[in-house]
Amino acid sequence: MKHLDLVKLFTFAFVIFLGTTSCSQDELSNGELSGVTVSLKTTSSDANDVFLEIDDVQVRISDDVDSLSSWVSLKTINSGTHNVSDLNDDLELMLVDQFEMASTYIYEIRLVLGDNNFLNINETLVSLDIEGAGSKTPSNLVETEFTANSVYNVVINLDLDQSISYNESEGMMTFNPRLYTEIRQIEY
Repeated sequence: MKHLDLVKLFTFAFVIFLGTTSCSQDELSNGELSGVTVSLKTTSSDANDVFLEIDDVQVRISDDVDSLSSWVSLKTINSGTHNVSDLNDDLELMLVDQFEMASTYIYEIRLVLGDNNFLNINETLVSLDIEGAGSKTPSNLVETEFTANSVYNVVINLDLDQSISYNESEGMMTFNPRLYTEIRQIEY
């Protein structure tokens, strides 16, 4: 019986602890913060698996395009190499979960890709060369205001069919990301 009482006590203490430390909409109520969730989806008619190394998701909060301080990291929770070819219709990869940031105007959102990007063609892994300078950080202009006390759901849709091509002159597969971004204000 003492063992059962001890278990009840620990369970009750855990529930109280969890209730007092959980994140909620109330925390956004100080009038200055917005919540942001970002997920990745893909569209593809090709049967080959595409693996991308995702390092970060960032937003540009200043009109100065060239300044590094214009970009703010949204603290990606699922960084690493992922098979993105399966991320369609009902399946999304959550990259950012309820990140709190100061309410501000957002000019652009971008994915920051690493070097470990490849394509699986008939059980052979083929490296994907990322085209052009700066393409390791493909971005979309979004030009929207993230208002205080609001939560935003951002879905980045990557069109794999339009992004992957074969460069005959260099004899390699290239990846030039084509992104589409959808932003929904899901709470007021």
